[in-house]
This record gives sequence, C-alpha cells and structure tokens, in this order.
Amino acid sequence: MSNKHVGAISAYFDDLAPDWVRDQIKDAKKGRMLDPSYPYEERMDKGDYEDDLEALQIELVKMLAWVRETEQRVAVVFEGRDAAGKGGAIKRIRENLNPRAAGVVALSKPTEREAGQWYFQRYVPHLPSAGEIRLFDRSWYNRGVVEKVFGFCTDAQRETFFAQLPGFESTLANDGIHLTKIWLNVGRAEQLRRFLDREGDPLKQWKLSWIDVEGLQKWQEYSDAIAETLDRSHSQAAPWTVIRSDDKRRARLAVIRSVLQHLDYDGKDKELVGAPDPKITGGPDMWSDPGARD
Repeated sequence: MSNKHVGAISAYFDDLAPDWVRDQIKDAKKGRMLDPSYPYEERMDKGDYEDDLEALQIELVKMLAWVRETEQRVAVVFEGRDAAGKGGAIKRIRENLNPRAAGVVALSKPTEREAGQWYFQRYVPHLPSAGEIRLFDRSWYNRGVVEKVFGFCTDAQRETFFAQLPGFESTLANDGIHLTKIWLNVGRAEQLRRFLDREGDPLKQWKLSWIDVEGLQKWQEYSDAIAETLDRSHSQAAPWTVIRSDDKRRARLAVIRSVLQHLDYDGKDKELVGAPDPKITGGPDMWSDPGARD
C-alpha cells in the first residue's frame, strides 16, 4: 500500500519552506552539519562511532543484567520533534538486550474509552515491573506539545496535566522507578532533510504521517509549546536531559550515556560511561529554536 503523504514533503520544500532552510539543504555537503550553531562542523567519524557504540552497548547488557538480578525498574521517556532520532536511539539501546526485559512503549491514538479516563491512566499499565526497562517512544508529554499544537486538548485539560504532572512523576521516583527523560532537539533544515530522505526511501515511507506534513507549517507553534513544557516539567525528581541531535551518531552515544550515568550497576565502567558530551547535552537551557529566523 502506498503512502498518500509521499510527495507532500517535496511540495513543502518547493513551495513553503523558508528560503534559508532550502538554501541550507541545497548547499549541504556530505557529512557536514546544516545548522551553523551546531558545535561540530562534521558528522562523527563512522569508525569512532561504531567503536564507542559497541562499548556502550556492552554496558547496556551489564546494566540490564543488574536490573533483572536486583529487580530494579527503569523507565526512559523519549520526546522531541518529529525526525529528531527517537526511534534510532531506541533501536541502538535495544539491539543486544533481552526483549522480554527491555520493551518499547509506543501507544497509538487513544480509544474512545481511554479518552474518557484520567489522562495518565493509559500509561500506567506500561510502566516497568521488577526487573524491567521500558522505553517510551513518546509519552504523557503528548498533551504538553502535540495535543496543544493540533488542538487535540483544551487549554483547561492541558493546565490540569501540568498541575498533576509533578505529583505523578514524583510518585514514580518515590516508588523506586529510575526515570530518565530525554528530549532530542533537531534543527529545522536537518528535520526537513530527514523527511525528504524518508519520502524518497520506499523502506521508510511508512513513517510519514499527516501530522508530519502539517507539523512542518507549525514550527513556531511547536517551539512555543516545547519551551513551555520543558520549563514547567523540569524538576529535581524528574529532570530533563536535552540532546542536540543534528548528528545522529553523537546523539545516540549521548542518549546511552544519559541512560547509564545515574545507574549504579555491577561492573560499570565509569570512565567509559562518563558523562554525555556537554557540547550537545544539558538541561532545558540546552534547548534552542534553530528555526527562529522565520
């Protein structure tokens, strides 16, 4: 079955994209970063990346063994703009892990019954049990950003969400769940380039949706909702880690290090894990709007 959205991305590029976005993509050189504010000019060397990735994936295996043996519970929330690299980062985390203990949560549109429940209720059954890690490919933060941008919730519902959020996440932490929240931030030109790549690849066209297409024209609305959400949901109990993901290779390594750094698992190579690259990783202050020129 063909994707009816194929062609819409190219049409946006040709007719609606800001001139500077088109220019960055047209002038792109292989391996070079599009956003001049990104702290590296070139993509990370593939060989160096693969060496670091393999070493960190070994750490992930050790971490999961510890989780299972000591009945820990680990939840990692992945958020970010469309095409920011959430799926790719999750894939690299799970590649060598036992799928029975390391699962992905990617919920579809709420059913009619779920829409009538307490907002957080549909996520609770998917939280990790003892000996499990759960990777949320989008999460309850849909209400903070996507639902706001597309009008899927009222302002009153969103305010209720923000009012209840600190208690919900504090409860998870106080009950012993290791909660990590990761926001992947990608530049406007890089996001569009990735969408164009998806559109041209028959194996990736299934990823395109009408929200992707419509969202391209709502960059500023997304930016406003993201900035507010990060500001109102960053807490001591559940802080955000923001990672600039224009270079997928550097971002994936930073994601894995962010997951591992606060877990005191057996046999941990602390020197290897270290801390995520500070040039691309931080708190909400690391978030920026690389599309603000328009």
